[in-house]
Amino acid sequence: MAFYSIGDVAERCGINPVTLRAWQRRYGLLKPQRSEGGHRQFDEEDIQRIEEIKRWIDSGVPVGKVKALLEEKKVDVDDGWGAVQEELMTILRQVRPARLRETIEALGCTHSADILIDHVFVPVRKRLTLDQTTALTMRSLFDGALLAFSVSSLASARKSATKEALLVGWRGDDRTRLWLEAWRLTQQGWNIDVLAEPLESPRPELFPGQHLILWSGKPLLRSQQEQLAHWQAQGFAVTFHDA
Repeated sequence: MAFYSIGDVAERCGINPVTLRAWQRRYGLLKPQRSEGGHRQFDEEDIQRIEEIKRWIDSGVPVGKVKALLEEKKVDVDDGWGAVQEELMTILRQVRPARLRETIEALGCTHSADILIDHVFVPVRKRLTLDQTTALTMRSLFDGALLAFSVSSLASARKSATKEALLVGWRGDDRTRLWLEAWRLTQQGWNIDVLAEPLESPRPELFPGQHLILWSGKPLLRSQQEQLAHWQAQGFAVTFHDA
């Protein structure tokens, strides 16, 4: 097993060593091993945890609340979904696109969008968000299969949907997650079309008669909350999808 010094990890993850020490000492987020000389030693699991902490903080979660979220995720993984995640990881490592598509489709037939997105697809994508070229390549393969599955699911849902909406990314850049959220909405009875490119500042007046559902992948800033309330006060059919 390879170990990395705190300096190596700081450079690799783009984090100041002082911050890493604070995450360990003050917040109990990290538990690196120690060398015989007493120096911190981090392994790949530690690095994945650091990336997870970064994502929670970047999404607006206070650092003091991250530990509880990480521990909750551990419970979820141990609740049977870890095996499903590992199955997908194995298929991705073997680079088997057809098998990957078949597995995703089979999962989609037996589990809800909420379960698969929150407990399987998003966790696997996070595990693949590393700086190694192979991991990024596997994530690209995974995203391609998820996009194809989402598009197919949206088309099938149109036959029975009872309400229509346009899903718009608002200051978010995760296009794959946007399409997964579109699939989630179809299971709530929506016939969803997707605006493929996220918008920095949506303009509801450009979509007369359309119900707009906005999604950003993170909590709304105060300015966004005020803008949303302003649109709704003007009579536009605009809602925020918080998932």
